[in-house]
Amino acid sequence: MNRLADALAPFALIALLLGAWEAACRITGVPAYFLPPPSAVAAAIVQDLPSLAAAAWNTLAVALIALVIASLTAQAVALLVGLSPLIEKAVRPLASTLQVTPVVAIAPLVLIWAGIDHPERAVVALAVLVAFFPIFSGAVTGLKSADPDLERLFDLYGATRLQRVLRLRLPASVPFLLEGHKVGAGLAIIGAVVAEFGAGSGGIRGLAWRILDAGNKLQTAKMIAALVVLAVMGVALHALLDRLERAGLAWWRGR
Repeated sequence: MNRLADALAPFALIALLLGAWEAACRITGVPAYFLPPPSAVAAAIVQDLPSLAAAAWNTLAVALIALVIASLTAQAVALLVGLSPLIEKAVRPLASTLQVTPVVAIAPLVLIWAGIDHPERAVVALAVLVAFFPIFSGAVTGLKSADPDLERLFDLYGATRLQRVLRLRLPASVPFLLEGHKVGAGLAIIGAVVAEFGAGSGGIRGLAWRILDAGNKLQTAKMIAALVVLAVMGVALHALLDRLERAGLAWWRGR
């Protein structure tokens, strides 16, 4: 019974909030262009579902491509850092700088470099920049989390630095890598959407373009419909990665 209540609690809260929203819109008579009721948003989702699905796929595809590139790059750099403390001292400040730099601030510059005729390159690049740091940080932290007793055992057997990284520190970093990828996936979607806003045109017809287009026409219900689809997509991706993380951790603990 408690498990059923726990599962239904979020849906009950959402239903309560949507009901209060619908009632407030109808009682106050607020204009639909200012705040449409949930029923109007639902109608917009049903009416524009094919185009919303296509836009969501465009955004998701960019985010997944960026996640793969960020993952490969971050793990490669983390391995280099694990092999040389000097490289870590050189890379850390640059990685931290990339983390704290707002993607909106550098989006126009990246768009110029990528070429106005190829906004998709800029969108992928910006999403990679956003997703890179959590994966890199998780990998570096994981490489430093190996059991000290095992570290001394590797010293006893005269293991080389490469053997230590590949056979001890890299397996020890699996939980941190999985968590970093889960965070990086969400940030990749955020980066893709923000980059699409920065592109500001229909060259990338993702969910951000749908929001911009609807906003220019004061079609607020369609704007919120795109936000709902974006939220559902993000939650679904997070749930998928969470399941993959559990399966990966079960395999890792079994070994």
